[in-house]
Amino acid sequence: MIDDRKRGRPTVIVIDDDESVRDALRGLFESVGLFTEVHGSVADFLAVDDPDRPGCIVLDIRLPGQSGLEFQEALAKSHHPRSVVLISAHVDVEMAVRAMKAGAIDVLTKPVREQDLLEAVNLALLSDSERRTEMNQLSVLRLRHSKLTDRERQIMDLVVTGKLNKQIASEVQLAEATVKLHRGHMMRKMRAASIADLVKMAGILDSAP
Repeated sequence: MIDDRKRGRPTVIVIDDDESVRDALRGLFESVGLFTEVHGSVADFLAVDDPDRPGCIVLDIRLPGQSGLEFQEALAKSHHPRSVVLISAHVDVEMAVRAMKAGAIDVLTKPVREQDLLEAVNLALLSDSERRTEMNQLSVLRLRHSKLTDRERQIMDLVVTGKLNKQIASEVQLAEATVKLHRGHMMRKMRAASIADLVKMAGILDSAP
């Protein structure tokens, strides 16, 4: 039997030091068809974590060792951010604000209403999927851009500002026909169907960290 994780199926990861809570949440998520993995601490989770695996984390704020809130903030600053839903028996305003600033999908108080938790988890899974799609798109664009020559990159930068071939030719001191040639090669390498498409690609590349 093929492991669901090998199929890339999204996983709901529960990190809570209370075994009864872990069992209850596993039962809840599996009852609606969500593949679930549980851990008693951040350290246990990190020992087996694969950051490339899609999914989200349901994380208790108060944990032994590294707290859930500290771990969530560390994830947000890492190269592998994750969609996180925080839960706790005691949530104060300062804690909730801190969590939301670090990108938490939601902060829920135990005992958590099942419907509220399922809605938060579904939103977290959607957020994770959208982020991974954006990262994949960025990787593809970076690869295409890396294959441009220096001259093609220069012309791309000028094209996305709205300059015409004649203006570009004057600025880079090339014949207009030569600019058209480089421009055509650049558009094909970037697989841009139009200038608007190219501008959108340039925006994604420029906005990436």
